[in-house]
Order: sequence, then structure tokens, then C-alpha cells
Amino acid sequence: MKTKVAIIFGGCSSEYDVSLVSATSVIKNINKDKYEVLMIGITKEGDTYLYNGDIDKIEKNEWFDDINVKKITISSNRSDHGIIDLETGEIIRLDIVFPVLHGKNGEDGRLQGLLELAGIPYVGCDMTSSAICMDKYLAHELVLSKGLLAPISYLFSKQDSLKDIEEKIANLKYPLFVKPLKAGSSFGITKISSKELLEEAVKEAFKFDDKIIIEENIDGFEVGCAVLGNNDLTIGEVDEIELKEGFFDYFEKYNLKTSQIHLPARIPEEERKKIKKVALEIYKILGCEGFARVDMFYTKDNKIVFNEVNTIPGCTSHSRYPSMLKQIGISFEEVIDRLINLGLERRCNHE
Repeated sequence: MKTKVAIIFGGCSSEYDVSLVSATSVIKNINKDKYEVLMIGITKEGDTYLYNGDIDKIEKNEWFDDINVKKITISSNRSDHGIIDLETGEIIRLDIVFPVLHGKNGEDGRLQGLLELAGIPYVGCDMTSSAICMDKYLAHELVLSKGLLAPISYLFSKQDSLKDIEEKIANLKYPLFVKPLKAGSSFGITKISSKELLEEAVKEAFKFDDKIIIEENIDGFEVGCAVLGNNDLTIGEVDEIELKEGFFDYFEKYNLKTSQIHLPARIPEEERKKIKKVALEIYKILGCEGFARVDMFYTKDNKIVFNEVNTIPGCTSHSRYPSMLKQIGISFEEVIDRLINLGLERRCNHE
């Protein structure tokens, strides 16, 4: 009997479009001989539907129509163990949920909390870890408390005046990064070279969250590690982002017009081993399970500085996460299979 896997895509998030591409890739690469796939789409407005149409329409954002969708909800009743068709009242039991959602309302612990209440196993980090990793300031503070390096940053809310902000960051040298506290794919992030640009950058960041951080620039380049597992951890090859200018913003992440990703990173093997060791430490400190991509900076004086953790990294077959694991001989199809098994294994261990 096949394992029934619900793959959730879309989401009430600024990263809705990215999710559609990732989910399409996961659906196409999952082993159909082993898994029965249910496709669940969440609109930008936050409504949830069971989708039965053409897979290719998901990536094109043409999935929503009157013929192929049924409005559903995830039942919080543990005895249901699945979803409810809101038109007929039918309960559809699920074995596991695979959330392929990026950013708010998908990667930040909210969906994970609902699934935990419902007693439905799922792929990826748990509610607590997802929430911590999404909170850039808290994640940095936890990593710093364990003796690892992270950029100096300050946290602000909308109650802080521009004068308050200027006074608090007076010890930092430009350029600086102004970021929403909880947003992915570099949405709302601005790199500023002078004090005159601060006000506009702050306004932009507050469009995406009610809290922001202002962070020092790390003079180095970004490296990343793919980590897979709950307890017995597998780590992929280290990659490197080469930037011609600016920073790795949303446009560059998905177009690579002026940047390039090197895999493996163009640094000695011994240094890559050190980066992998730090990535594993961060994964454990932040309570990650299932999978995550740990992003760090590698400086000119060979220091490794934590940047952020993506608890649901890009999942296309050519995304950074699966590419790093492919480099050590693990195919994308196998990654998907392992992730589902890890989610089911965690359920068994927690029962």
C-alpha cells in the first residue's frame, strides 16, 4: 500500500511564486510507485484547496480554477488525521504532509504547529525550530551564545523613531544591511552605504514585517551547506556565491544575472571541512530536523560567520540544496524519499 503524501504549495506569503516552482519539482520527482500524492494549494489570500489538475499549471500559477479544486481545511481533530472536504464533509486521511512553502505562514512554524495539534507527521523542522530560524535576531543570539560568530545586529520595532535607530547603530560602520526580522528570499532587504539612505531602507523593511534588524556588513563571501537528517546527519558539499556587485537579493537568487554559484566552493578542502562542522553545530543549536540549508559568510581572514538558516530551502532539482547533496552522490528523488522517511521516523519517536 502506498504512503499518502500531501504536498502543500503556494501560501499567504511574499514567496508564493517561489513555492509554486519548488512544489512542481518535488511533485515531478517524487517516486509515484511508492507514494500516492495529494496536491494541496494555498492561495495568496490564505484559502486552502485540494488540487487535481495538471502539475505544470502549478508552476505557471494557473492551478486555481472551478473544475480542479475543492475547498478543504486541515482538521485539528487527531482522530481525523487529515483534511476535510468543506463541500461534502468527507475526511481524507493522510500519512504525512510535505510543506513546500517558503517564508511567512509556511516556514515560520505556524503550519507546523497546526500539524502537530492534528497529530499529522510532516517533513522538516518542527514548530519551535522553524519559528526560531525565521527570527533572524533570535537565531543569531542563540548561535552567539554557543561561542560561534554572527554579525552584530540591532532589533527595532515600529515604535522606534529614526533618531532612536540612528543612536543605537552609531557604533556600526557602513555599509549596513536593513532587513525585515522574518522574511525570506531577501524580500525587503536593503544594503545601504550611508546614513542618508537609512530612512528609506527602514520604511522598505517595515513593509514586510513589524520588526526589523540592522546588521553589520561582513567582508567576505557567502557559503552554504545542505544538512539532511534528524539525529544521524548527512551534509552536502559546500557551495560559494560569487557576487559581482550588491548582495544576493531576490532577483539574483532566481536569475543569476551578475552572480555565480560555485560548487564546490573555491576554497581548500580543509577550510570546507571547517565550514561543514560549523554548519552542523548551527543545525543542532537551532534544533533543526529533516532538512535545512545553513548559510554563512567566509571572511578574508578565514573566519566563518553565521548568516541564516532556511528550514524549507528551494526545492527545484537545480536549487542549491539538492545540488549540494547531488555533489556527494544523493539524487533529488532520493532526497525527497529520505525527507519523507525522516518525517515518519520522527513521528514514531515522539509517540
